[in-house]
Amino acid sequence: MKQYNQIKAKYPDALLLFRVGDFYETFGADAVKAAGILGIVLTHRNNGGDRSELAGFPHHSLNTYLPKLVKAGERVAICDQLEDPKLTKKIVKRGVTELITPGVALNDDILHAKTNNFLCALHFGKKQIGLAFLDISTGEFLTSRGNTEYADKLLRNFNPSEVLVSKKNKQEFLSVFGNDFHSFFMEDWVYQEDFAMETLTNHFKTSSLKGFGIDHLEEGIIASGAALHYLSETQHNQLQHITSVNRIAEDEYIWMDRFTIRNLELYSSTATNAVTLIDVIDKTISPMGGRMLKRWLALPLKNAGKIKQRHHVVRYFLEHDTVLQKIRNQVKQIGDIERLISKVATGKINPREVIQLKNSLEAIVPIKALASESGEEALKLLGDKLHLCDTLRAKIKETLHEEAPVNIQKGNAIASGFSAELDELRNLAFSGKDYLDRMLERESQRTGIPSLKIDSNNVFGYYIEVRNAHKNKVPEEWTRKQTLVNAERYITEELKEYEAKILGAEEKILQLEQQLFAQLVEWMKQFISPVQANAAVVAQLDCLSSFARLAGENHYTCPQIDESFELQIKNGRHPVIEKQLPIGEAYIANDVFLDREEQQIIMITGPNMSGKSAILRQTALIVLLAQMGSFVPADEARIGIVDKIFTRVGASDNISMGESTFMVEMNETASILNNISERSLVLLDEIGRGTSTYDGISIAWAISEYLHEHPSKAKTLFATHYHELNEMSETFARIKNYNVSVKELKDKVLFLRKLVPGGSEHSFGIHVAKMAGMPQQVIRKANKILKKLEKSHSAGELSDDLKSAQDDMQLSFFNLDDPLLEDIREEILHTDIDTLTPVEALMKLNEIKRMLSKAK
Repeated sequence: MKQYNQIKAKYPDALLLFRVGDFYETFGADAVKAAGILGIVLTHRNNGGDRSELAGFPHHSLNTYLPKLVKAGERVAICDQLEDPKLTKKIVKRGVTELITPGVALNDDILHAKTNNFLCALHFGKKQIGLAFLDISTGEFLTSRGNTEYADKLLRNFNPSEVLVSKKNKQEFLSVFGNDFHSFFMEDWVYQEDFAMETLTNHFKTSSLKGFGIDHLEEGIIASGAALHYLSETQHNQLQHITSVNRIAEDEYIWMDRFTIRNLELYSSTATNAVTLIDVIDKTISPMGGRMLKRWLALPLKNAGKIKQRHHVVRYFLEHDTVLQKIRNQVKQIGDIERLISKVATGKINPREVIQLKNSLEAIVPIKALASESGEEALKLLGDKLHLCDTLRAKIKETLHEEAPVNIQKGNAIASGFSAELDELRNLAFSGKDYLDRMLERESQRTGIPSLKIDSNNVFGYYIEVRNAHKNKVPEEWTRKQTLVNAERYITEELKEYEAKILGAEEKILQLEQQLFAQLVEWMKQFISPVQANAAVVAQLDCLSSFARLAGENHYTCPQIDESFELQIKNGRHPVIEKQLPIGEAYIANDVFLDREEQQIIMITGPNMSGKSAILRQTALIVLLAQMGSFVPADEARIGIVDKIFTRVGASDNISMGESTFMVEMNETASILNNISERSLVLLDEIGRGTSTYDGISIAWAISEYLHEHPSKAKTLFATHYHELNEMSETFARIKNYNVSVKELKDKVLFLRKLVPGGSEHSFGIHVAKMAGMPQQVIRKANKILKKLEKSHSAGELSDDLKSAQDDMQLSFFNLDDPLLEDIREEILHTDIDTLTPVEALMKLNEIKRMLSKAK
């Protein structure tokens, strides 16, 4: 326990798994925590009079229990026995061999195949925030810096499993970014520029960071140094696979703030069981492709040339289905080579995974041929970047058995014929019976004893047994070992030698196999860069072939990308909603046209539930898909490069931060108005509905006017239920009115979901309430009040109208044609007594009483 307490003192923030014999044990508070997370038994033991909690599990179950602890957000220190207990009479020497945290994991059971496991280090500089994202399982290392909004956007996009922050910035981090992330607060001295520079240049073996293009990012350098330092703190020192640190160039990608990422439901949704965009567009078949697709979605391109290159490859695949099929069949056979080569670097790869790496590299050979022979230049360029890695494949093939085991301890990993010494030992260990049979035959002939027998036991080892009848024929050089009733047992020099050899052979085989495998893994490290390059190219081919498959299955078309400021979509569809429609129901497609001269702002009115929000979202998603390099769900699309997408969709309270729906709405809208550019696409849905009608209309009007008059003339779609805003088109030249049409039938409304020119006069809210199953009593009352309100000429006359209506009722109470009596009569006649519950009956009576009491 003294030893345990000393080690625990070095890792106070981690849950310590302490190896005792065949078990990993936890003690004290750690045991209580582990028992709760893992659902294992919590017991107690007395250590020198102290009662201590205890919980443990067998060491071979580590891979079952470790992921559960890490996924629960725990940092886990694994403390192993560092010497063989048989070789010491003292307490076995122990030490922490690995510290696993949510952001630093190489265990396949913790990692998700199609998702990066990023560790993020965040540094609060004087003016800007530096960020670094490092995935130890793939070797990806990215850095950037920017303001709070930009840092927030990157955190939402990369969704790190753990965030490292300086202790002095703890409160600032929590107040700015909330507590959505697993965070770890490090000593302040780690966040120094000199220390960071030294850490990074020592790791990359360079004199400066100019070659990586990050030498000017002071805050980014400090964050990167902190991330790399944290890996050494967690006992991860073999990091040859982290070969470079790359800048996330803010100016190369579409800007989307976190509200837009959330509103467009790109990766996740607040609704349960909701389908997100990534769910629909992800047709990738390799882990590397799945991870890259998420990156492409997080960072859509702004460079028209690069976007068109992707489109060209997708078009080539669509036009050459056999090539597409062949490439996808090969990609299917490729394992996660990015993570496999990282395991080579960290020394955590097993023999079966090395074979998997070799097989994956073999599957790349036909891909390179197919890409290089294609008629598409962009595809040829990708093919040229693939390395065949002939030497690596040949070396693995000659060293390892094709059916190599997962665990090197199980033996039979090294191929026959690779090592003469190993083959000889194997012959000894596994061909022993033949050798003994030959010896027996030889000795029988030499001595003339026909019934010789060779056997072994635990006491004497190997021996030759001679029946008493032939005792006199035994040669002098044989040594008698044991006398039985009917026989004698002897040992010979040859048998002694054989025994020594065979007993040591199995142990030597194991040692030799481990040694040869370790040498192979060490030799393989020189191929880290070419294998990582292959992984990147395979990921791109997987994404582009995935886009081709998506386009083929869902009738997407190639968008035209140019440098204009126009956005024209013909028969655009929402990629997610169209996949959720019942079989046989067609999606109602819509046209959208926006430019900076004629139609900069489209004001969309229309009933609730008519599809206004869907039109807004689909416009943004079509632009996103196009600039990611995908085809789009439309008959035709011409997109002038968009550099920022802003959305303000739906209402959502942020109660935990003490913000109302309206406050959240205003925060998001302020962020939009303060950041718009001439290439921005702005989507506003129901702005102002979180406050009173007058305030709402005023704010919505002022925002629309601001967007119209702003020099950037940002393209805007504005969906609103304030029909008063339709009047803006008379004053502002570039604002145009559209509505989502409906068809009014006798007692219901048919939503046509078609965007047509002109404003709408009704919102049909009561019809929607009826469809939702609102009680008839409420619907009738709402219709009555609506009719009265519609008599008013404007919202300003509302209260006067109601007041005069009330006065009229009081004056004519005793008149038989009194409207009040008519109301009461209608109320009673429309009451279905058979279905009325006692509570509803009392409510009805109370309502009539209230009507009469007003007229007294």
